[in-house]
This record gives sequence, C-alpha cells and structure tokens, in this order.
Amino acid sequence: MKRLLFVVSEDWYFVSHRLHLALRALDAGYRVAVLCRLSVHRRRLEEAGIEVFEWSLERRSGALLREWRAVRELRDALRSFKPSIVHAVALKPVLYSALASIAQQPCGKVYALGGLGFVFASTRLLARVLRPLVMQALRLSFSGPSTRLIVQNPDDRALLLNARSIEAGKVRLIRGAGVDTGAFAPTPEHGGEALVMLPARLLWDKGVGEFVEAARILRRRGTRARFALVGDRDEHNPACVALEQLASWRAEGVVECWGRRDDMPAALAQADVVCLPSRREGLPKALLEAASCAKPIVAFDVPGCREVVVHGGNGLLAPAGDVPALADALETLLMDVPLRRRMGTQGRLLVEQQFSQELVADQTMQVWREVTA
Repeated sequence: MKRLLFVVSEDWYFVSHRLHLALRALDAGYRVAVLCRLSVHRRRLEEAGIEVFEWSLERRSGALLREWRAVRELRDALRSFKPSIVHAVALKPVLYSALASIAQQPCGKVYALGGLGFVFASTRLLARVLRPLVMQALRLSFSGPSTRLIVQNPDDRALLLNARSIEAGKVRLIRGAGVDTGAFAPTPEHGGEALVMLPARLLWDKGVGEFVEAARILRRRGTRARFALVGDRDEHNPACVALEQLASWRAEGVVECWGRRDDMPAALAQADVVCLPSRREGLPKALLEAASCAKPIVAFDVPGCREVVVHGGNGLLAPAGDVPALADALETLLMDVPLRRRMGTQGRLLVEQQFSQELVADQTMQVWREVTA
C-alpha cells in the first residue's frame, strides 16, 4: 500500500484546496496522512480516514528556535508514517519538507506552489531581500530524480526556469486546485441592488485597497451598487490589512465587511460580479468558484488571473494596478445585465471543461505515479 503524506500550513487550507485529492487517493487504495496546524478540522479529517499529525508551523514566524521545531516535527512525522510520497504545498512546507527529508528513508517528492506568495508578489524591501535567498533554497529543494514541482500558471513556471531553480523536465503545470462544480453551481438571480464581491483573505496583495478605491470611484460617478469584502484577515501574512483600516472603511460606508464565510456557494449566489484585483496569483480558486457559479469575473491582467479571466469572454481584465480601468470594467458589467449573463454562462462552461476537481485529481495522481515508478 502506497503511503501519501500531505504537508500543508493550515487545516482549513487543506480542507478547501486539497481534501478532494486526499479522498481520491483513499479511494485508489492509498494510506493518507496530513501534517498541518489544526484549528477545527481534525475530526472531519479523521472521520474521512485521513491520519493527522499536528504541526506548530507559523507562516509568519522568523524565530529560529520555532522554525527548527517545525522542521523537527516534520521529520518525526516522516519517521512515523514512512511515506512513499510527500506532497508539500506552499513555500515554507516545500522548503521544510526538503530539509526534513535529508537522511530519511527515500521517497517520492511532489512539491506544489499554488502561487509564489509574498516573497514574489510584494514590492516591500523584505520581499526583495528574501527573493534571491528563496530561489537558491528552491534550487536545492528540487534536486533528486524523484522530485516533481507542480505550478499553476505559465508565468510561475517561466520565472523558476529562467532563474534555473529547477530542470524543465521536473515541472508539471496543473491549472488550479480544482472546483467542485456540483457545489459551486449557477443559481437564479437574486434581484435588488447589484452586489460586487471580493472573496479572498484580506491582504493588500489581494488588491483589497484597489477594490475599495474602485468602489469610491463608482460611488462618485453615481453608479448604484454594493461592494463586499468576503474573507478573513490573515495575521500570519505580512500583507494583512489592519483592523483599524477595515473599521475606517466600514465607517465610510464604501464597502461591507462580511468576514469569513464557510458557505461560499450561498455567498456567491448573492453576487452579481466577482472581482479579485490581486497583484499575482497561482490560479485563484475564488475566481474559478465564481465562474463555476456563472458569475462574470473581473481582475487585473497579472499572472494567474489572466489564466482564468478570458477578456470579453467570461469577464474583463484591467491593466495591472490601473484602478480607474478596474472601475470602468466593473461599471460596464453593472450597467449591462445581458452581458453579465452571457459572460457567466461562458465562465461556467470553461470551468466544467478545464478546471473541475476530477480533472485536477487525474493530473495530480499521474504526478504521484511518476515519482514512485
């Protein structure tokens, strides 16, 4: 029996983005475990037949003692579970999996970067300083014949190849984490005042500030619509929006702050347009889920988003960082209900054909077979 160990930062992320892969592996006869920080999902995972190892990793921590403890816990999980395959997702889990596997029993390694994250998306000094160091660490992590890297868009693949962080033959392009097209399905129009929604963690890098400014522009133009931020703050991310800033926006009345929603299909059913003006993505699950619900989508023309938004097809793209153009795109859709419907229909068809969970699981299992052949 093959043993598959997922290494991810948080249990909520595993449930939302990778649980369907674990269930598919169980159905195929794998023994499956996950190492992650635990919040509320341990029981759900164990009831599904997944073994759980608790991890003390903190994504924002830089304390050496705490980081070494996380590596040691990962090493202990490797020794206990003895995986045939390690599937690590996101930058820290990838780097720490490579470090912890030194001198361990050989196994296949599948590393997945669902976007290159703060280090590559941010223009802050810290990100610029860390970038070359991370590139060198990735180069070491991707060594070995039984290692594969999954990226979600061609821009990330090109960046890593140009930096010579990995050999081209080890890179696999799998477009996104997959969408449950049954759960995220079209619903009847709700009527009433139009709602523009940004469903994402409340991070500056997700374009939250640009979204708010676009809402201000449209309000000054007299365009009638509601604007809602749907998602939690992420204090482990350096780009987290401060509570004081959210309170200021609420007091201004420019946006509604709904917080985290565990019933995203129901939340998306209330939206007329979904917008994610992110600075860089892997392949944004939020936009894919919105498209699956037949909602027109708007984003900046940046890596990851341009793979989901077909300009003039299922949504509209604005030049990166151009907030007035973003407001124009939103206004175009808010003023044209038939256009919204046509784009929503095209988005649903696109997800069914190219981004379903079933397709992503098939492609991922092929990579697992490669590293254990």
